[in-house]
Amino acid sequence: MNIVKVNASKKYDVIIGSKTASLLPEKINELFGNVKVCIVTDDTVAGLHLDSLKNELNRNHIINEAFVFPHGENSKCPEVLFELLEFLATKHFSRKDVIVALGGGVTGDLTGLAAALYMRGMHLVQMPTTLLAMVDSSVGGKTAVNLKAGKNLAGVFNQPELVLCDTDMLSTLPAEYFAEGMAEVIKYGVIADKELFDVVKNGSIEENLEAIITRCVAIKRDVVGEDEFDTGKRQLLNFGHTLAHSIEKESNFTISHGNAVAMGMVIISEIAWKNGMSVERCQDEIVDALLENNLPIACPYKNSELYYATENDKKSASGRISIVVPEKIGSCNIIDIPLAEFRELLK
Repeated sequence: MNIVKVNASKKYDVIIGSKTASLLPEKINELFGNVKVCIVTDDTVAGLHLDSLKNELNRNHIINEAFVFPHGENSKCPEVLFELLEFLATKHFSRKDVIVALGGGVTGDLTGLAAALYMRGMHLVQMPTTLLAMVDSSVGGKTAVNLKAGKNLAGVFNQPELVLCDTDMLSTLPAEYFAEGMAEVIKYGVIADKELFDVVKNGSIEENLEAIITRCVAIKRDVVGEDEFDTGKRQLLNFGHTLAHSIEKESNFTISHGNAVAMGMVIISEIAWKNGMSVERCQDEIVDALLENNLPIACPYKNSELYYATENDKKSASGRISIVVPEKIGSCNIIDIPLAEFRELLK
């Protein structure tokens, strides 16, 4: 079991390892005292993990309720958000109570935003059940829902007070969803750690899983510690994401986030090399790492189609956009350019 300590606007532990879910009652009593718990999860995860978690809480005499919503990106929307808020009110939760996000990135984002909004803030615990959520979205405090105009356009920064990454839960994760998480792991390797990248590129995953998750969380911890509110260095975490969000939107979210990030990393790496932004041809190594981890490398949309979706992306402002380009494996740069110039680069 590993613990990564995050020091942001809230200080909290990210506990990574086998059977960490069983720590939830003990940690709730330790951190929050005598409170009620609302578990938020989707209908897929509920069938796998909800009963066992509720049983743990019941054995420890912690009153709990569960809000279950339909799985998928389409539930990351204002309508489901307000259904959750109404549920909290109907069940008479107070701001001293705890809301637990049990699931992947959609659940974590939706629940984190609800925790910030309900009675102007209640306690939040993240319990990610996917690799992608463990290494990325459950840590750092970004919460949001999608609007019709684009992805993650309505949200707030809301750090959790505890993150429990139970690696045993990954045993129920379908292979394609595990691969999606590996896209984020590859991203961390490209932006900050060539040694991590080489481990992943060589397919040495299962025997190093806990260490890989811990390293990714530590990288994110360090970046968030320097730039919690995403005005500078934290934008490095967006490598591949600017185009990924456009790909997701163009597909009406039929292309998953992890697959879209994989495609986005390939496109932006090619652009960087062709335009003299890289000192190494990173694209080839990134493609090899993606293929090794069963991820796509080709995008079904033209670059020109993706450009129009970037105009509404939250990373663009005042006619400019920040893009993250690899200088070499293990090091990326943030480049702020006019949208018109980005459009020419995509051509």
